[in-house]
Amino acid sequence: MDHKLDLIEARQVKRGSSVVFTLEEINGWARVKVPETMPQGIRDERVELQEGSASGFAMVDFVKMLQVKGNSVNWIMTRLLEGERPLRVSVKLESGGGRCIVRLTSVEISNVTANAMVLDFLIRTLFMPLYPDAKINEPFDLDYDIDRIDVHRDNVRVTIKR
Repeated sequence: MDHKLDLIEARQVKRGSSVVFTLEEINGWARVKVPETMPQGIRDERVELQEGSASGFAMVDFVKMLQVKGNSVNWIMTRLLEGERPLRVSVKLESGGGRCIVRLTSVEISNVTANAMVLDFLIRTLFMPLYPDAKINEPFDLDYDIDRIDVHRDNVRVTIKR
């Protein structure tokens, strides 16, 4: 998968062609890359794909994740968030014409679906401090001459502009 990503980033993929990432490649890549970027607080990560959407699963300890990235966690937040728990995040991906939007469709923590207020809280206090450049529920331009990204049940297809 790294080789395919390198080809895309170096703009060495033929215009109008596609690069396919299999589900096995995606999960293998995640097993290697997630610990490199988040050495503590997340384990057993895996992705499931559906047509146009994806879900990510992991065992997480939010306090450890924040601390690894150098974010301080106050006493109340520590009491609310400490300890490992199962997390499932589901998104719908729409793209075309060099633009993309990732819509967060649900978050489950310990098999409980977060309501809108809890979801907003999680995004502001946990996700954005870890990934401040991320775009959630807002369109963004795709880089590296990518025209679109299509999610299927067993792969993700990245198509380069013509």
